[in-house]
Amino acid sequence: MTMLRQRTISQPVSTKGVGLHSGRRVDITLRPAEANTGIVFHRVDLDTIVDIPARADLVGGTRMASVLQKDGVRVSTVEHLMSALAGLGIDNLHVDINAEEVPIMDGSAGTFVYLLRSAGLKELSVPKRFIRVLKPIEVREGEGSQAKWARLEPYDGFALEFAIDFQHPAINSTANFAKVDFARDSYVKSIARARTFGFASEVEALRAAGLARGGSLDNAIVLDEFRVLNSDGLRYDDEFVKHKILDAIGDLYLVGHPLVARYVAVKSGHDLNNQLARALLAAQDSWEYVSYAPEDQAVAAYAQEWQLA
Repeated sequence: MTMLRQRTISQPVSTKGVGLHSGRRVDITLRPAEANTGIVFHRVDLDTIVDIPARADLVGGTRMASVLQKDGVRVSTVEHLMSALAGLGIDNLHVDINAEEVPIMDGSAGTFVYLLRSAGLKELSVPKRFIRVLKPIEVREGEGSQAKWARLEPYDGFALEFAIDFQHPAINSTANFAKVDFARDSYVKSIARARTFGFASEVEALRAAGLARGGSLDNAIVLDEFRVLNSDGLRYDDEFVKHKILDAIGDLYLVGHPLVARYVAVKSGHDLNNQLARALLAAQDSWEYVSYAPEDQAVAAYAQEWQLA
């Protein structure tokens, strides 16, 4: 009898880069972990190494990034790496980092996907555990046209729908709505390469606030008042909204397990995504743990190994 098993990587792999917000150089090493370890960040630059599990209840900041915090120690901008781990179905990993911020790489999850694949994926002998949503959970802010909201609802698979509204000509000329269903769509092909984006008019204020100091045309889509400034243009026709889906996948993976659910959101961001993850975990009658064995009993999104497409 086969089953969907937990995964880690086969061997350690390292890279280096700069923090999007700090602008500081950072070295990062990804190491295999045993079953039921989860994803754990280790601040190895400190006199005493601090271990910070990737958990929704440890998110201590959500301005422009998802920031894990424990005992006053932070690891920021975790969402792109977490998204890649969710996309490749990696349940267990040690992440050694020698600075406060995960490197931004090219602004997407694509570099992390490449790095993880180069390390090799390894199945463990323990069943993968999913969180299956049984009742809708929703968080909301604002009213009318200003409303922002995000919802998880029961679904026999894993799908996401997202709508954005930035009132910017370059963004409005692309799709403001996208949906993916991983029973048919590939994370690697459809989502992973979508880059973060920002506005040139906001750079000075952000840097004064200690943000975006490492941002450039090499690791973000940058827009002036009218157009995209990157000479190579967009990677997807709907790259802006696809990046919001990429972020949501990473933010939601902080619940600790892959979801069997549908996520639907309008103008959500890291804060609402974290509120939604916390609300789900707190409403214990709204979800259950499930494993799938034999494998053909799994929902199609996972049984078809979409993560490796």
